[in-house]
Amino acid sequence: MCIGFPGKIISIDENNYAIIDIGGTRREVCLDVVDEDVKLGDYVISHAGFAIHRIDEDLAKEKLQLLEELIKNEIY
Repeated sequence: MCIGFPGKIISIDENNYAIIDIGGTRREVCLDVVDEDVKLGDYVISHAGFAIHRIDEDLAKEKLQLLEELIKNEIY
């Protein structure tokens, strides 16, 4: 099973890499395989160092809230 986390794009460089923020944690992801064009402020699902899907902001925030609850309540 794969787990992908939503992150907000906070920067994009000239080599098609982005820094995303996932609930306060920043990660670098490659944008080469994402399913549509993305820009600063968009949310993407990332897995294994790649952004794989652009996701609606409201849905991303909902998923991040669930992740926070899991961590807070140690339900994993």
